[in-house]
Amino acid sequence: MTPGAKTNAHTGPAAALLDRYRTDPALIPPAAVMVSTAFTTFQGVRHSGRSAGYRNQVISLRVGGATGSCAVEPGSVDPDVIHACAGVPVAELLRHDELAVRVAALDSYLAHQRPHAFDSRADTVHVAPGDSLQRSLARARAVTGLLDAPRQGRVLVIGVVNSLLACLRERDLRYVPCDLKGGKTEWGEPIVTEFADGLDDCDAVLASGMMLGNGTLDRLLELVAASGRAVPVALFAQSGAAVARELLGHGVDALSAEPYPFFWLTGDTSTIHLYRAQPR
Repeated sequence: MTPGAKTNAHTGPAAALLDRYRTDPALIPPAAVMVSTAFTTFQGVRHSGRSAGYRNQVISLRVGGATGSCAVEPGSVDPDVIHACAGVPVAELLRHDELAVRVAALDSYLAHQRPHAFDSRADTVHVAPGDSLQRSLARARAVTGLLDAPRQGRVLVIGVVNSLLACLRERDLRYVPCDLKGGKTEWGEPIVTEFADGLDDCDAVLASGMMLGNGTLDRLLELVAASGRAVPVALFAQSGAAVARELLGHGVDALSAEPYPFFWLTGDTSTIHLYRAQPR
């Protein structure tokens, strides 16, 4: 489901990062670094035993051996716009009209330059083979393990994934589910649509990397900083996993980076990379 906040994009660490790679001569990707492959993945899922399903659209750009991705609201970006990115220099795509294209382009470039598999800060976890629900729960346990929250603590979850909520329940953590689409969780709990409404009294935040693609992550980080409380922010990122890595220590305290291919694309073993700004 799509994380949401009814707001325009803010300036902040994420926006500044994108801007630096567009404008800083020392960081602008060389003209020879181009996107070789551009593709769109449409996903529909409903796990066995679950009462509801959801849909996703993910745009992906390949640079060298790395694929960068950014999820968007299904139907919001024409696949032809994405396919036209093939053969285009990354530096040009960082000025693209679509924010999601800019995020995917930078994601692919950063992952190409510094692969997650060779990052000494990462704890690489393999999600074992299994059916879609087994793998979703295995991934969710790894992600929620990043949270630094006390027992019975309250977690603001931005981007509702029922497997994540199930694992928080296993840990005896309370949560405030937030998603632009609203509705209810698998357990009938109301989903708030504005994350600012759910931040008060939360002990931690668990947010989707999709916030990079819809321009709302900076507002979240701004609100957390303004709260005057030490509220750790953890991201679970298929969107912009390598972009989010650059924000560790700059408002982001922990990260589950899951570059393409994602766990839901296959029943075979897949990989996620867990980071902490301050190792335990």
